Amino acid sequence: MSSALEVRLEAGDRLMRLHLARPKANLIDAEMIAALEGALAQPPPPALSAILIDAEGPNFSFGASVGEHLPDQCRAMLTALHRLIGRIVASEVPVLVAVHGRCLGAGLELACGGHLLFVAPDAQLGQPEIKLGVFAPAASCLLPELIGPSRALDLLLSGRSISGTEAVSIGLACQAHANPAEAARAYAVDHLLRNSASSLRYAMRAARLEFATRIKQRLAEVERLYLEELMSSRDAVEGLHAFLAKRPPQWEHR
Repeated sequence: MSSALEVRLEAGDRLMRLHLARPKANLIDAEMIAALEGALAQPPPPALSAILIDAEGPNFSFGASVGEHLPDQCRAMLTALHRLIGRIVASEVPVLVAVHGRCLGAGLELACGGHLLFVAPDAQLGQPEIKLGVFAPAASCLLPELIGPSRALDLLLSGRSISGTEAVSIGLACQAHANPAEAARAYAVDHLLRNSASSLRYAMRAARLEFATRIKQRLAEVERLYLEELMSSRDAVEGLHAFLAKRPPQWEHR
């Protein structure tokens, strides 16, 4: 088990907790991605009925490591992240995600890959990548499916954040609660763990089959756009370097 992630089974092996354990940022970097992938790649116990992803500290996640987005590193990082998100999207075990504080960039992409999202009312959820001269590949696939094209474009093109309360109002999250991890766990115990684990998996397959297929195909297409076109543009590289240097970007619009 990586020091970035705590993995534990609860409720008689019916609930798996994946706890991001590197506050305050809980970066979705190569180490965190590998830890999550390793935990989710294991065959689940037969009675496992829910997976809960939550986080330690004041924030769910600040997102990806910006350094890993630079042209010489981004291919490996993006491929691994998209493989992880694809695995979560297609999981036959329901994946609940509990978000508090800031949930940005790849952190929100990870959360959107889950099946039921629980948020603190004052959580801040956003895809700020456009402000760095890039875009959010997985969110470009997931958000239009989850909240519709107009609301998705608003978040993807503005880079603004929304509160947990607004996330519920637009259908991105299912419940706002002062303690979202507690609310998610209570939901699992009250509803999912009462049911047959095998029947839940058939129900997940039935509900998500077409969705998971579409996301897998679109992720591959958008990943190619990001790696082969965006990362050869001048402004994308400038925006990333400007962020790392803590200076305003100098856009040349090319």
